[in-house]
Amino acid sequence: MPVSKARHATLRTSTVALTLAFGALILAEPAYAVEPTGNGQGASTNQRGGSDKTGIYAAARIQYSGSVAKGGGTGNVTSSDVNWTPPPCWYAPYLGAKDFKKEMSKHIEDQLKAPGMGGTAGSAIGQTQRHYEDEFGWSGAPGYKDYNVENDGKGMFWAGVENPDEPDYLKRSSCTDLPFWVENGEAPPPRYEEAISPEILAALAYQHMELPDTEVTLAPETNTKVNLPTWAWLDKAVFDEVQATAALNVPGFNIQATTTARPVSLKLEPGTKDAVTYPASGECAINDADKSIGEPYAKGKADQTPPCGIRYLRSSGDGTYKLRATVTWEIDWTGTGGTGGDMPDGTFGNEQAVTVQEIQAVNR
Repeated sequence: MPVSKARHATLRTSTVALTLAFGALILAEPAYAVEPTGNGQGASTNQRGGSDKTGIYAAARIQYSGSVAKGGGTGNVTSSDVNWTPPPCWYAPYLGAKDFKKEMSKHIEDQLKAPGMGGTAGSAIGQTQRHYEDEFGWSGAPGYKDYNVENDGKGMFWAGVENPDEPDYLKRSSCTDLPFWVENGEAPPPRYEEAISPEILAALAYQHMELPDTEVTLAPETNTKVNLPTWAWLDKAVFDEVQATAALNVPGFNIQATTTARPVSLKLEPGTKDAVTYPASGECAINDADKSIGEPYAKGKADQTPPCGIRYLRSSGDGTYKLRATVTWEIDWTGTGGTGGDMPDGTFGNEQAVTVQEIQAVNR
């Protein structure tokens, strides 16, 4: 029996005291167990909860596939929207009723026996014990009689999971509600806005997505001349859409989302103010006909203005200029149940060294 909405605020407030008492609540320090990945090979992520002292582990496993970063870490796509970030934490399926009773009751018992456990912390643990053992939990709110064991196999307790790639500890550890019961095939109560969903999985796939290197082809190549237009382009053969999928599959709850990135433009930054870009904005749009960017240089075009390129106005001397090429990717997602939508554009770029010589020469 889930906790009533009227008592939800009381539970959330009391959980703070409970967290202090436990030292680390059920899923306070998740760790990743990730298999090495490559494009298309996938990776699985175990969410682990508690400290090494609790030995409590989440049952939820997020499986990544498609073009995801090797090792399962954060990918190399950066959101163009500075206000958008992947979820710092979420709630996910944790344990069945019998397993939850075994782990939670032992943990509560250990904490109640701890020296000096009293006052607010001790009271919070006592209330938590009543919440999972009696029909009435916190301040008379509906609880889970005998840890809901009579419904074992018909659902799971859900608990908070941290995103280890979130640098802000307070955000990462903000999913502090007590574990709650969800029937198989049912969605968590609406008040749990951070409950794992296709949209959250899409954001995690976005975070883990690996995009191809953005090394443009130049003509002339790494050595060009002052005032000589340098042509730049990206070939469609090595520059196509990228997909990453995140899925969560546990008994009674299976969802997934696929995030797709499509290249739309290339931005050239010469690495010096003494240069002119083509076009003037430095933004080279994608060609609708073949989805390439820019135009390959061909013999006889030396005097022409490239649709995408650079003209350096000063020699690089004994060094080089760091030409940065950044591709903007248009990103959207689709997920279980016909869900989907747009996501913030992503960017990814690389630098490459360009030598600019004083010799005035024209290639013909």
